[in-house]
Amino acid sequence: MFEVIQPGLETSIQDYPGRIGFWNQGFPPSGPMDSWSFRLGNLLVGNPADAAGLECQYMGPTLKFQRDGVIAITGADMQAKLDGQPVPLWESIAVKSGQTLAMGPAKSGVRAYVAIAGGIDTPAWLGSRSTFHKAGVGGMEGRALKAKQVVPVATGVKGTVGKKVKPEARPHFAADKRWEIEVVPGPNDDWIDEAGQQRFLTSDWKLSSKSDRTGFRLDGPQWTFTEKAYKKAPENGSEPSNIIDHGYPLGAINLAGQTPIILVNDGPSMGGFINPYTVPSAAFWKLGQSKPGDVYRFKAVSVDQAQELRKKLNAICTAASIS
Repeated sequence: MFEVIQPGLETSIQDYPGRIGFWNQGFPPSGPMDSWSFRLGNLLVGNPADAAGLECQYMGPTLKFQRDGVIAITGADMQAKLDGQPVPLWESIAVKSGQTLAMGPAKSGVRAYVAIAGGIDTPAWLGSRSTFHKAGVGGMEGRALKAKQVVPVATGVKGTVGKKVKPEARPHFAADKRWEIEVVPGPNDDWIDEAGQQRFLTSDWKLSSKSDRTGFRLDGPQWTFTEKAYKKAPENGSEPSNIIDHGYPLGAINLAGQTPIILVNDGPSMGGFINPYTVPSAAFWKLGQSKPGDVYRFKAVSVDQAQELRKKLNAICTAASIS
């Protein structure tokens, strides 16, 4: 167990792959934005890759441990210190009862992950411990951590100190604030004309500060549409980006008027806007580690290529990446 001394900025309990199979009922998968860092953190402490841990964003928490254990911090560098001594990233370390872990603002990246041997042991809801803030479910009372809460940790795994993620198996965050993000055309790419599609793929798109775990809002050039966006039945809506309500894929680039919004982990499952492109799951870690003001340049890939990227990422998130 550990006590929350300071909660940080919306530090939440997440597990991988999150709450699967309930999106049609209004409950998105949630789970870690950067599953690459999250899964490797669990493997470092001897947990299964899907055990529940902490996602810390922008500003990390301060935690006081109430029993001995093993932890690992992966993802963003929040300059963590254990009783005032710097904590290495991507490595399993011992913690003693009474010690305090203090994490500060992210120096590189956005989201850090704290894995604890045994895994966080809050009640599962619809098969997952992941926090979905907007519905108030999962995690600790359905919300981000609060000061004075005591978070339970299972005791089945002891963990081994000194395990490290091999350097070549770690994600590399964009140092120049520019990211190449893969996208798959569809499901509504035929609503955007050729010039509009070329403009989307060759322009810089800036991540807006009006972004969260529901959607990443982008600022960029105007979109242009095909004839079908104008000559459509009235029930499709008056704006060219309107369409009769339909299902959204996770990662959809949802076009609300002229504003593209990438639907991420806590996004809606359906609505009345077109989705010209979709960010595949293997690229989500880049979204999770980018911050407002960063620039995206999109690269079109096929479904087969997106699946290969996912297979490669899954192969990295295994014990073979731990030394």
